[in-house]
Amino acid sequence: MMRFDIMTLFPELVSYVLGESIIGRAQRSGHIEVNTHHIRDYSKDKHRRVDDTPYGGGKGMLMMAPPIYDCYTDILAKSDPAARRRVVYMSPRGPVLNQKKVKELSEYDQLIILCGHYEGVDARIIEEIVDEEISIGDFVLTGGEIPACILTDAVARLVDGVLADPVCYENESLSAGLVEYPQYTRPAEFRGRAVPEVLLSGHHANIEKWRAAEALAATERLRPDLLKKET
Repeated sequence: MMRFDIMTLFPELVSYVLGESIIGRAQRSGHIEVNTHHIRDYSKDKHRRVDDTPYGGGKGMLMMAPPIYDCYTDILAKSDPAARRRVVYMSPRGPVLNQKKVKELSEYDQLIILCGHYEGVDARIIEEIVDEEISIGDFVLTGGEIPACILTDAVARLVDGVLADPVCYENESLSAGLVEYPQYTRPAEFRGRAVPEVLLSGHHANIEKWRAAEALAATERLRPDLLKKET
């Protein structure tokens, strides 16, 4: 079982998103464990304050290091000391998440994810506890909760037992370096658009050949950058 620990100011948001569908079922069946930790619970301020103005001036507030560190050490105290773990900070500064990184992170026993907010976090907490920063794209959000949910969902899908069969993710978009071929279901014709004949033929070798060609064509059209990475 893989364990996810998410440090956040909005645990209800994270729990709501990850409590549904496949990831929710995976938790209930015991294939993964997802814990949310409210950083405000570790504030020593009577108002549960976790942010302050940045040294040097500037607009906005910065999350303070002590509550985050205390939250982190509490997670470690309740974790298996022998677990292989990785601490990730969701940040627009980091490399953009891709399927290769998702696969790499799925090999760990425990993933601890820090969600920033406001103007981010005190740099010293990154130096102290974070193994790597990860972005979900070249844009800025109001907080790290949605990116943390995306990372958890992507990684959890690769944990044994979460999906019905490994083929569910081995042949999908990006896993093989290409986007996925187009897929169809009933009815056989919709608004004058028919399902390709090869998919109705029952000839598995021809179907696989068609799918490979279509995946390459779709990648050239939609994500040519993926092909450039290969060369």
